[in-house]
Amino acid sequence: MSRLKRRLLKHVWLIRVLIVIGLIVLFWLIIILAGRLLENTKASYYFSLARNFVFTPEGLVKQIDGRTNILILGKGGEGHEAPDLTDTIIFVSLDNENKKISMVSLPRDIWLPELRTKLNSVYYWGNKKEEGGGIVLAKASVEEILGEHVDYAAVLDFNGFIEIIDILGGVEVDVETAFIDEKFPIPGKEDDLCDGDPEFKCRYETLHFVQGRQVMNGDTALKFARSRNAEGDEGTDFARQKRQQKIIGAVKTKLVTKAVIFSPRKILDLKDAFLSNLETDLKDEEGAILARKMLDSKKNISSYILPEDFLVNPPKSSEYDNLYVFVPKNGDWTEVENWANCVLDEGECFN
Repeated sequence: MSRLKRRLLKHVWLIRVLIVIGLIVLFWLIIILAGRLLENTKASYYFSLARNFVFTPEGLVKQIDGRTNILILGKGGEGHEAPDLTDTIIFVSLDNENKKISMVSLPRDIWLPELRTKLNSVYYWGNKKEEGGGIVLAKASVEEILGEHVDYAAVLDFNGFIEIIDILGGVEVDVETAFIDEKFPIPGKEDDLCDGDPEFKCRYETLHFVQGRQVMNGDTALKFARSRNAEGDEGTDFARQKRQQKIIGAVKTKLVTKAVIFSPRKILDLKDAFLSNLETDLKDEEGAILARKMLDSKKNISSYILPEDFLVNPPKSSEYDNLYVFVPKNGDWTEVENWANCVLDEGECFN
């Protein structure tokens, strides 16, 4: 035994190398075995998404000149008078190189003469033409207005919006200006005769928002974002766009809190809420990569609203099907395209 011990000690370095190699081979075999066992299972699916989120592999996400652009649409959904009209239209541009996000809200009443409809209706008419055509037509319409490519689109209905905010435990919003809206439509009451009331008051509820920071649940946040009949400046479509961006910013802030990130229950509930209420042409693996890129850009987000100076509101006429619409002030979208390009490149173009 003594002789054997001395011989072994002479070659201790070799033994150590063999042990390390053995451990590496064992670890490699365990990985291969685990991969085989998880193949075609939900665990493999989630592992793939987690890998994309952590390592953000290049080449899987569409981009041009370092930018990935996404169109966000909010529609009424089931239970609303016009379920496929998109009241919320936001162009989101992710600068992959500089880790910056720019959001541009567009008025729903922009008139598109080639389609003889307003911007908030193109999703509806696209779906009428063919399945999935709503997203395609909406992306093409926004590209025409802003002169920027749109890589992906996501459509979330109001029920999903409410559910997501409630899962988050509400969001904190700073209401800059108090307002009252006495004609906020009640879903399902659109055709109620209100027992002969000529003003149909039973079809509406009164909203009252006070100034200051406050926590809103999903239902209240939706009403705050959708209100458009208040007196004064808060009754304009442009004011509503500002409020919509406030809600989105509040949701973004809540999503990256420790209470959400480190809660598997909330993460799973949010996933279910998104999947059951979301329509998108974004693949899951692409979504995981973009989620990480947006998380990395969370401290560098700029919000803009298409300036009113670029638009005019012509009198109602047969030319616009007697609708309330906005058209480009100079007859085409060149001025808007220049503004959008400047905003995305510099973020300081307001004139």
